Amino acid sequence: MQPANTTDQIAERVERLLVRYEELQRTNALLTRQVDTLSQERDSLKSRLGAARARIDALLDRLPSNAAHADTAEANPTGPHADGL
Repeated sequence: MQPANTTDQIAERVERLLVRYEELQRTNALLTRQVDTLSQERDSLKSRLGAARARIDALLDRLPSNAAHADTAEANPTGPHADGL
């Protein structure tokens, strides 16, 4: 009886391992899809960040230079620090 019992135990363990293997395959497929989705989202966010930076740079280029701004401030001392304090 002992050999049959051992064979049954091995067969049962193999069955459990096969079920676990299938579960791990499904989990791996799900995680792979999540990684793909997150990679696409990251790429989209990087693209949007680059576009936002380009817009900010364009706006900064349109601002007057600091020297021109300083000349204007000295010629018209009406700001909060106009009293020299």
